[in-house]
Amino acid sequence: MTVTIYHNPRCSKSRQTLALLEERGIKPVIKEYLNDVPDKEELNNILAMLSKSPRDLMRKNESEYKENGLDDISLSDDDLIQAMINAPKLIERPIVICNGKASIGRPPESVLDIL
Repeated sequence: MTVTIYHNPRCSKSRQTLALLEERGIKPVIKEYLNDVPDKEELNNILAMLSKSPRDLMRKNESEYKENGLDDISLSDDDLIQAMINAPKLIERPIVICNGKASIGRPPESVLDIL
């Protein structure tokens, strides 16, 4: 079983989710998405696994969200995905992927449902 976590080591929820996985003996593939930015195809796959729209995956309180006018409802999904690629800080975290399913670790325990 391969488990992948889209991780930001500076985020407490991300660190807690990683610790939760490791406590269960899971050694996930760690993708520090701020440095290893997911591409459009990867983000589309994650969105499909989460059954979410791009806007649902965005951190709306980040300054980049407001500064780039991303609250504009006329923006397409492709526009929003491109915005996340340009500013990966906008991507909600952590995201855990296992067996073709994904979960956002907020709260961290929510990822246990897909393991």
